[in-house]
Formats: sequence, structure tokens, C-alpha cells
Amino acid sequence: MADWTEEEKKKIWEKAEGVDTENAKKGFKKDQCGAWILWSAYGNRNSKYGWEIDHIKPDSKGGEDVVSNARPLHWRNNVGRSNGRLRTIVTSKGNKNVWENDHSKDFEPGDDEPSAI
Repeated sequence: MADWTEEEKKKIWEKAEGVDTENAKKGFKKDQCGAWILWSAYGNRNSKYGWEIDHIKPDSKGGEDVVSNARPLHWRNNVGRSNGRLRTIVTSKGNKNVWENDHSKDFEPGDDEPSAI
């Protein structure tokens, strides 16, 4: 696991999908799977908006610890990678993160919710 500098984390964060101005001001973006992620929840697996830095080409397959080989992912999407392939575990429905296979099961509400879209 790489030890990313703040500058590298910011560059990787910028790769996330942009969101409306109100939610961007709160520190939210979306990962490649469409899940809400929150800048301040970096590395926090106890947060429903926690995110991690994923190696696009995994370390185990010769991927390097460089910004060009990194992307921000919701931590559950990062953990859910299978055989080096990204699969969506968590996505969003409106301003809620939901399990991909069961959109009726929203994550528990919290104080740091994105604004309704």
C-alpha cells in the first residue's frame, strides 16, 4: 500500500466524478461506480462515504504507486474488486449510497448526507 502525500491524494481525488456545486462545497464527489465519497472520509471504513485510493493496475500485477495508476473508490468498491476487475458493490440513488444489487437497502442516514439532487 502506498503512502500517498496530500498533494497526490488531491490529484487522485480530482479524478472522481464532479457533482453539483452545493455538494462539491461540502466535500462530496462520486467514484467510478457512482457511489458518493467524501473528501474528509479518506481511509475511513466506518463511514458510508469513506474512500480509498485504488491501484487501477494492482500491485500484484506490477502496478506502480503513481498518480496515473490510481483512482478514488468508495472503500466497499475497492474491497469488492475481483481478480483485479472493478465491480460495483455500492452506487448511488439520488443523494443516497445503495447496494448495487438491492436498491431498496439504503445505507443508514447520517449527518453528512449530500444534498438532494
